[in-house]
Amino acid sequence: MQKLIFLVVVICMSCLYGQQQPIYIVEGDTLANPYVDLGEVIVLPSLKFDNYNDYLTYYRLRKRTIKVYPYAKMASEHLVVLNDRLSKIKRNRAKKRYTKRVERYLEGEFKEELKRLTRSEGRILVKLIHRETGQTTHDLIKKLRSGWRAFIYQTTAKFFDIDLKTTYNPTDVEEDALIEGILLRAFTDGTLDPPAKKK
Repeated sequence: MQKLIFLVVVICMSCLYGQQQPIYIVEGDTLANPYVDLGEVIVLPSLKFDNYNDYLTYYRLRKRTIKVYPYAKMASEHLVVLNDRLSKIKRNRAKKRYTKRVERYLEGEFKEELKRLTRSEGRILVKLIHRETGQTTHDLIKKLRSGWRAFIYQTTAKFFDIDLKTTYNPTDVEEDALIEGILLRAFTDGTLDPPAKKK
């Protein structure tokens, strides 16, 4: 008899509790809330290497990518600020003067660090600048300085086996796909700060 009374009390309480909360029906599902708030989840495939050399190649690429990504991110941020300020300057002569001043500042700030980059790191940096800005390094120099300056920089870079016209294409180029995976993993685990979302 006590079990029956207890069972009746539990059923009544559950009915009363169920009546207090609104219930939403979404595509045949009953929910206590009209929406389910989920955070963004990035699912990356696990890494598999055929041999030890592939493993070493990947980790060298990872080390280089993590080293040069902050420079590409910084270049993108400076480019946004530069374009914003240049849009407010009316005269072409003042624009050129401002661009030269920014170039001298950045050159003084980062010249020694960038000189110490290896050729491989330089190639990755050129790709990452395209990833972050949407423009090749050659196009940026041509736009901000001149076609002649872009030609000189391109010719000089060719001596070091670097092409300033290189684009970033993770869907068709295997190395770029590996770099993209490295960046996504680094953003997820906090090794690198992801780029700010564009408005």
